[in-house]
Amino acid sequence: MFNDVKIHASKQLWLMLALGIVAVAVCLDVLHRNDPIGVDFHTYVAAGQVGVEQGWPNIYNQVMLDVEQVELSPSHIVQPFLSPPAVAYVTAPLGFLPYDVAYVVWAVLLLGIFAAALAWSGLSTGLSKWIAVLGALAPWWVMHAVNVGQVVPLEAAGCLIAWRLVRERRDMLAGLALATILFKPNNAILVPFALLFATRFRAFAAWAGAAVLLSIVEVLTVGVGGLSQYVTQLRGPLPSGADDITLHGALAATGAFAAVLRILIIGGVLAAAHRMRSSPGLVIPLAVVGSLLISPYLHASDLAMLAAAGFMAWEQKPSLAWRAPLIATWVAASPFIFDLGWGPRLKRWPLFEIMLLAVLLLAAWWPSLTAGLTSRRRAPA
Repeated sequence: MFNDVKIHASKQLWLMLALGIVAVAVCLDVLHRNDPIGVDFHTYVAAGQVGVEQGWPNIYNQVMLDVEQVELSPSHIVQPFLSPPAVAYVTAPLGFLPYDVAYVVWAVLLLGIFAAALAWSGLSTGLSKWIAVLGALAPWWVMHAVNVGQVVPLEAAGCLIAWRLVRERRDMLAGLALATILFKPNNAILVPFALLFATRFRAFAAWAGAAVLLSIVEVLTVGVGGLSQYVTQLRGPLPSGADDITLHGALAATGAFAAVLRILIIGGVLAAAHRMRSSPGLVIPLAVVGSLLISPYLHASDLAMLAAAGFMAWEQKPSLAWRAPLIATWVAASPFIFDLGWGPRLKRWPLFEIMLLAVLLLAAWWPSLTAGLTSRRRAPA
């Protein structure tokens, strides 16, 4: 009995040490931010105010956007609004607050909702739970997304909430939670389709219904002309560095080679999702990673989705064989490494995604990798 108590105390000590390390990492990430504050949120709010004041069909009118951005905050750069109309709808009410106050409210919401989704959706308990939550918040990409005011943490939170709901077979609610994907579809577009192939038909139907309803609202408010402007801008030249974290940036994949890679990734994700249909705890992280890899453009803030996918895999597979590569990825993305300039360049992160995708695909066909799921709080899938 004495030995059991000693082992338990030693385990608690190591857990507290790990918790302290990741807590310090989160603090460092918050304090050492050199990004332009709220640069993306500034554009969101400007689009929302153009919609409220000038009419929603004008939210992609660059002349009006430029004027509104300067009026909101002259110190920020002026840039085009390249997000779906839903982002302007959500941020429009904040435009009636003083800009600095609006940004603080938005940043707190982004971080708070993402953190709450991590805490609510996970399988761990006690200190282990908080190590996992803080560990998922610590990569520099997460605080970068909050700092620039990107909508990505809300999208990641929706995927996390859906992940728990799918485990509990609350598929309709899971599909509704996945409606957050519509804020930035390129980051997680394969998720609802992977659930469809995993025979979670109600989850897919709920998401598709939300997408159709939102599309109708967008057509009625922004109009065909406004949506045409949006599509035209998306087809224009990508902003500098927007393809760094893509297959093109990592592998110089272009043309037919890039198309073949994307087809293989999509096929692999959907086939693996079908294989995992009896226990789909890894379907959503698999589809998130696949979505990131096939996206034609991404920014550093979009890697917050990778933090969410890593958290899901960490919680679903508690064995050291699974967690060791995730720890290595966390170390590479931690502010300890980033602040010293030792971390991987942006163009190297797709290689981490390819590695994680390969392991997740193997898990669909190699039974020994899928055996031994945690029994802690294990909900029926």
